[in-house]
Amino acid sequence: MRSLILFGVVFSLAVSVASGQTPDAEANFKAACAGCHEGGMDRAPNRSVLHEMSADRVLAAMESGPMISMAVRFDAKQRRDIAEFITGKPITGILTTMPPASAMCKTVPSEIQSLDGPKWNGWGMNEMNSRFQGPTGAGFTAADVPRLKLKWAFAFPGELTRNAAATLAAGRLFVGSGSGLVYSLDAASGCIHWYYDAKAAVRSAPLIARVRTGSGMRYAVIFGDQRAYMHALDASTGQPLWKRQLDDYPVARTTGSSVFYKGRVFVGVSSSEEGSGSVPTYECCRFRGSVVALDAGTGKIVWKRYMVDPAKPRGKNKLGVQLWGPSGVPIWSSPAVDARLGRIYVTTGDNYSEPASRYSDSFVALDANTGAILWARQMTAMDAYTSACRLPDRTNCPTSNGPDFDFGSSPILVNLPNGKRLLVAGQKSGIVHALDPDHRGKVLWQARVGQGGTQGGVQWGQATDGTELYVANSDLGRIVVPFANNTDADPKRGGGMFALRLIDGQRIWFTAPATCGERPRCSPAQSGAVSAISGVVFSGSYDGHLRAYSADDGKVVWDFDTERAYHTVDGEPGRGGSLDGAGPVIGGGLIFVNSGYAASGGQPGNVLLAFSVGGK
Repeated sequence: MRSLILFGVVFSLAVSVASGQTPDAEANFKAACAGCHEGGMDRAPNRSVLHEMSADRVLAAMESGPMISMAVRFDAKQRRDIAEFITGKPITGILTTMPPASAMCKTVPSEIQSLDGPKWNGWGMNEMNSRFQGPTGAGFTAADVPRLKLKWAFAFPGELTRNAAATLAAGRLFVGSGSGLVYSLDAASGCIHWYYDAKAAVRSAPLIARVRTGSGMRYAVIFGDQRAYMHALDASTGQPLWKRQLDDYPVARTTGSSVFYKGRVFVGVSSSEEGSGSVPTYECCRFRGSVVALDAGTGKIVWKRYMVDPAKPRGKNKLGVQLWGPSGVPIWSSPAVDARLGRIYVTTGDNYSEPASRYSDSFVALDANTGAILWARQMTAMDAYTSACRLPDRTNCPTSNGPDFDFGSSPILVNLPNGKRLLVAGQKSGIVHALDPDHRGKVLWQARVGQGGTQGGVQWGQATDGTELYVANSDLGRIVVPFANNTDADPKRGGGMFALRLIDGQRIWFTAPATCGERPRCSPAQSGAVSAISGVVFSGSYDGHLRAYSADDGKVVWDFDTERAYHTVDGEPGRGGSLDGAGPVIGGGLIFVNSGYAASGGQPGNVLLAFSVGGK
């Protein structure tokens, strides 16, 4: 009790020093922020997590990150006051801690001439999103997996969540961060070749592509940020090549990674307006999800295809605030390329407001040359949802009230041994779908792997070796925290690993999740993307563990608890936590994984971990 009293005194003093208008800041926080951060909203960190952050980081989240949609109603001083109030710290003007000189590589790397070596390029490893690394590329076998040990750890200063996906190519690891820094690391040692400040959070996996520039052909690293800008840098040096805004809507962002095909880059646009809709005074909603094709050498937009019609006035809410619709249909994930037919496949999110539209919660096939929609297969109709649907004040919750069964996982294009092809993706409904891409998305089979929900079912993706599909289930549950207007992760609900036969969707094996025991802020949910090599499947969990499962029977053959402190190669304080979002990246005898996820009741962390056989 004494420690709690002391904490309260220190916090109150810090707040009074930090902000000259604490009462206003507190009122503004309660009006626009507390509903999510004190109400257990999906993926919104609670106040104890926000208190561990710097005021500069919170301010950046409101002005150029995921909270811009909630903070747009406030002026610059009000935003600063909120950041100082909730953290108990003053704004310093220093958002990003630049890497120390000791973290830089001692020698200048040679120019990248080829991508012939082991690589995991972009989110799905390849343009079909298999998330599978073959024996040659992996650099180790299933028999070696039990001998995997930590090789190095890299810390991202000031971060509490690590959900930025990495790319492996040419002996380097390219990875973004919540601070906006994008790094080129030496894959073997973790030292920094170069870094670039994107000025906004980056969570998408960088794409490495050979592009034509004004000075000739070169390899570029291409990625999107949380302000819906795409960046292209020289992959060898980090020097900017081009930058292009995909969408000027205030809450637009790029969450999914891009793919490369015939000199073009294809990427989906998402948004945070689903969260904006929880504010009763917000005019919900007008964002329109889209797919964009850009010239990879110049960044020029070749075509842009919206997934929903422009919003129109649709009456007013009970406060007299104008409502709009249809809206939404974001694209959270990486597209898949069908080189045989010259097509791009995407999976889409739900509507934010009514009327619900035909391309939400769907597989959509587009002509790669023109962007024309060739066919679409909707898996859940009438799915209009905002965060208000889970809060006490449901003013801006659409009458259909979800069920928020959008797709966060990328579609996988699979060539079966019998010559047939499948387009496969898991949904938050808890159902995995297999379609026929050669017959306008005809449904071939469906398999249930979870109960589903706003954070249920398949969250970020599955992996396949061409014969079996490996799927992790989330079904993350929430429980009310006693004596608080908050919720935490349910330590007894969620998780589980499945192997499905690709040809018909039949379950081959199921491995139940491990229990949390007494670990705080723990859940058995397996929300992160799955990755695989021949004979072994890797899946991370909210409990902080990275586990390897035998592809034959689902037995756990290796288990590493990432939730602890680390001595890091960059000399920054590092700690692991929950695993979610981006799955492991594998290649060249190494496996890389993020650790730390403070949202949804998870344990915060800020490290990227590298493993190898024997740790050498």
